[in-house]
Amino acid sequence: MSAPIKLLAIMEAGRVTGPAKNLIEFARRARPAVETCIVTFQREAAHPPSPIPHLPFASAAQEAGLEVEIIPERYRFDRRVISLLREIVERRAPDVIQSHNVKSHFLVRWSGIMRAHGWIAFHHGYTTTDWKMRLYNQLDRWSLTRADRIITVSRASARQMARIAGEDRITVLHNSISIDSFAAISQEEVHALRAKLEIAADERVLIAVGRLSHEKGHADLISAFASVVKAHPQTKLVIVGDGPERNSLEHRARSSGLANRVIFTGQVDDAPVYYCMADAFVLPSHSEGSPNALLEAMAAGLPVVATRVGGVPEIVADKESALLVAARDRQAMAEAVIRLLTDEKLSQSLAAAAREKVKDYSPESRLQTLLEIYRRMVSASNQTNTQTV
Repeated sequence: MSAPIKLLAIMEAGRVTGPAKNLIEFARRARPAVETCIVTFQREAAHPPSPIPHLPFASAAQEAGLEVEIIPERYRFDRRVISLLREIVERRAPDVIQSHNVKSHFLVRWSGIMRAHGWIAFHHGYTTTDWKMRLYNQLDRWSLTRADRIITVSRASARQMARIAGEDRITVLHNSISIDSFAAISQEEVHALRAKLEIAADERVLIAVGRLSHEKGHADLISAFASVVKAHPQTKLVIVGDGPERNSLEHRARSSGLANRVIFTGQVDDAPVYYCMADAFVLPSHSEGSPNALLEAMAAGLPVVATRVGGVPEIVADKESALLVAARDRQAMAEAVIRLLTDEKLSQSLAAAAREKVKDYSPESRLQTLLEIYRRMVSASNQTNTQTV
């Protein structure tokens, strides 16, 4: 039996986001072939450094039995982080370094730790919501020019990456989803949640799941929902997630006369039961990579209305496994949702096709693809070291 691959995965994440969830799931399933240590960051001003992580992401990783290293930061651009990261790499002596998101990519490049180790950078897509994000995107492109391999979540993202890295260094790997957590939801749990949210037995439920930020398009969804309610008065919209746009979205719902029709749940830890409570799922995003929420809705057996952006059309096909509309087209979105709520046969057909299609995105398939990439990288590194000697 060959020695396990030592993987050092660097990710800045407070909450268990989609990428964080995928990382933890991979690391848990990859044992014993891969020994993963996760490196993350914690601002000292917010929490004193402690062996016990205060961040939900770090806590979730430890609960999964993974090793976690937490680098304390005194402020946003704390140069001390570089020396601490180098010390961890020297002590851990990983075979492969893996980074996620702009900050982690930049720290790997700036610290130079990739010079003696294989570096795989996970690119989860770009947003251009403001000048700061556009600046970060430019910084990220500089960082990624030195990565040995870039793994990105869609062919659309790969086309962006091709401008800074050769196609031979880019791998497209969509996110994954396990359907087990959805199959385990009982009707008692669903009824209890509906009662908690004050949703009557005869009311239909639309659900949207994601960070409440501008590029996710929730404002378009609320405007479209006003038309849906006119056609189907006994319908409620449940928006799961939190973010900087929440106050603005709540105001929009109130000003549209939908205060008693739109429910904001905030961040939740038990997302599967929310999907299982719904009649349909809507993804109104302006930009996407490989949206976890879409895969989760498919696994839950929900009919889907989604915008035709990023990797979405690579996962579902219009009128086969979902209804796709143009981003920001509120009228088309409303018409598609009304069609789902009106045509039960169509809804059932789309949901069945989506549930079958989502099997292509299993965690096991993702695991095998990543294992092959890591093994090739370690093999190439060993050959280089042998030739050098």
